[in-house]
Amino acid sequence: MARTEWFETVAVAQKLAKKRLPKSVYMALLAGSEKGTTLDDNLAAFAELGFAPHIAATAANRDLSTRVMGQDVALPVLISPTGVQAVHPDGEVAVARAAAARGVAMGLSSFASKPVEEVVAANPQTFFQVYWCGSRDDMVARFERARNAGAKGIILTLDWSFSHARDWGSPKIPERVDLKTIVTRMPEAVTRPRWFLEWARTMKPPPLSVPNMTAHPGEDAPGFFAAYGQWMMTPPPTWDDVAWLRKQWDGPFMLKGVIRVDDAKRAVDAGVSAISVSNHGGNNLDGTPASIRALPAIAEAIGDQVEILLDGGVRRGSDVVKALALGAKACMIGRAYLWGLGANGQTGVENVLDIFRNGIDSALMALGKEKVTDLGPDDVLVPDGFVRRLGV
Repeated sequence: MARTEWFETVAVAQKLAKKRLPKSVYMALLAGSEKGTTLDDNLAAFAELGFAPHIAATAANRDLSTRVMGQDVALPVLISPTGVQAVHPDGEVAVARAAAARGVAMGLSSFASKPVEEVVAANPQTFFQVYWCGSRDDMVARFERARNAGAKGIILTLDWSFSHARDWGSPKIPERVDLKTIVTRMPEAVTRPRWFLEWARTMKPPPLSVPNMTAHPGEDAPGFFAAYGQWMMTPPPTWDDVAWLRKQWDGPFMLKGVIRVDDAKRAVDAGVSAISVSNHGGNNLDGTPASIRALPAIAEAIGDQVEILLDGGVRRGSDVVKALALGAKACMIGRAYLWGLGANGQTGVENVLDIFRNGIDSALMALGKEKVTDLGPDDVLVPDGFVRRLGV
């Protein structure tokens, strides 16, 4: 990678992505529902936590590896599943390759732009993400396809209530890419020549179909809005539904979206093997506390029964270390790698993962820890009133 394309922080990756991507694409990544209170709190909460470092007798070598959902990974960082990625023509395949190159597991959305078969081929450590969408037969069929493709586990996402309006404006997503759409969007695209030329070389417009919502590879994929409509029209699941769905997969099964202690306990009762403490990156119900604020109470309640991950607001290796110290096994990242993808494709995602690696390593050294698994509550300073004990 040319030095001029290297970035040293995720914040710089975000600036580069903003400069390179069309405004509507960038705004879709920025996201955050309504006023963005939860989005802001996800970031602010990490800044409220402090460290208690040592200055001598620290570990000369640090081990950043761990085991999450049955997979040995080089970092306590996982790629969080995100929907259709128009930031780069290679989309989720580029992300999967980057993650594999850095020993990181991949989460693939059922609303992704690339089929699960291609992504698993690029990164065998892939978890397939699903929503409660369609009939039970539909869901079983998607599970079977993911199983046949070689997916290592399932991520069931429930932290979404279709709250998407944003005070600063939501980018309009076209229902289809037809001639009218191309003509309308052309002025925006040509102002970002590098992004435009990357897509022009493929001779195809950014996809708006979701190939993983079909039962078999190669079938005609529904459009994004058709699949989204099916999801919206599907009655929300009960805890019995969650328990039933868990039984359809013999292997690692994460429930993503837990923010309350009582829900965490119900998830354990439903038989999941892992949960992610999450508020959908601030894209669900605005006013929900930051994920990291809810983590300690949940870890205290069920941390000895299932693996706990965290996502939301993770931008630095030190954020990951704080989450691990408060009870998480690993963190999932979303916007961070998407900004890397937007800034410099696969290499940009590798760059972001290197930033996390270096940040985790530096924090471990300062804290006098040899392994990420050695971290504990004594390594962080938690101010009074920081923790939110929801559903206790």
